Amino acid sequence: MKKNLSSPETFTLLGFGNLLALRILFVLFFAIYALSLVGNLLIVLLVAADQHLHTPMYFFLMNLSGLETCYISTIVPRMLVSFLTGDRSISIKGCITQYYFFGFCVATECYLLAMMSFDRYLAICKPLHYSTIMNGRLCLQLTFTSWMCGLLTNTIITSFLVQLTFCGPNEIDDFFCDVYPLANLSCSNTQLVKLATSILGYMGIGFPFLLTLASYVRIILNVLRIKSKVSQQKAFTTCSSHLIVVTLFYGSLFLVYVIPETETLKELHKIFSFFYTILTPMLNPLIYSLRNREVKEALFKSVRKFGNRVS
Repeated sequence: MKKNLSSPETFTLLGFGNLLALRILFVLFFAIYALSLVGNLLIVLLVAADQHLHTPMYFFLMNLSGLETCYISTIVPRMLVSFLTGDRSISIKGCITQYYFFGFCVATECYLLAMMSFDRYLAICKPLHYSTIMNGRLCLQLTFTSWMCGLLTNTIITSFLVQLTFCGPNEIDDFFCDVYPLANLSCSNTQLVKLATSILGYMGIGFPFLLTLASYVRIILNVLRIKSKVSQQKAFTTCSSHLIVVTLFYGSLFLVYVIPETETLKELHKIFSFFYTILTPMLNPLIYSLRNREVKEALFKSVRKFGNRVS
C-alpha cells in the first residue's frame, strides 16, 4: 500500500524568523546590495578604462568583482521582495535555480582566489620571470579555467539535485537555498547527491584552498628571507588586500560547512552564511580600493575627468 504523500509546489525560506517583519531589514539589505553593486561595478569599469590597471592582478580583480555582482544578485533581490511583501515562499524550480547560480558563483570564486594567489606568488617569489610567465594568454586561460570549473562542478551537483522527489516538509531554516537543506527535504534516496556534493565540493573548495594556502606559505617564507624591512613591508603590501579577502571568505565558508550544525549553532551558521554570501561581496571592493594606491589614483583620475567634462 502506497503512502499518500502530497508533493509541495513551494518551499518556505524561514530566513531570520520573526525579524522578517521588521521593515528596517529591507533598508539594511538594500543598502548592502546597493554598495556591493556600486563598488564591484566601479572596479570593473576602472580596470577596463584605465591603462595603468591593465595588469594580471587587476584583470583577475575585475573578474572577481564581476562575479560577486552576480553572486550577491542571486540571493538579495528575492530577500528584499520578501521583506516588503512578507511572502517567504519560493517555488521548487526557483529554489534549485537559485542554488545552481549561487553554487556556481561560490565554486568559481574559490578558483579565482586561487589564481590570484598564484599570481601574487609569481610576482613576489619569481619577480624576474613574472612578466614572461604571467602573460595575457595565461591570464585568459586561468580565468577561463576558473569559470568553467565552477560551472562544471555545480552543473553536475544540480543534475543530481533535480532528480530528487519532494513530498513532505517544505520549510528551509535559512535565507537562501543550499544543497544540503534541499536534499534533507527530499523523500527519495539522497546518498548520490550528497556523495557527489562531498567529492565535488572538495574539488571546488578544498583544492583551490590548498593551492591558495601553498602559495601564501611560499610567499611568507620568501618574504621572511628578505633582510630589508622596507622590502619586506612592500612585499606584504602587494598581497595584503588579497590575503584579507581570502581569510574572510574561506573563514566564514569553513565555519558554515565544516562545523556541525547543531541546534545551538544553527543561528551562528546563519550569521556566517550571511557573512560570506552577502557581506563579503560588499567588503571586497572597499578592501581593494582603500588599501590599494593604484585603484584610488584611477578613481580620482576618473572623477577629475568627469568633473572637467561636466564643467
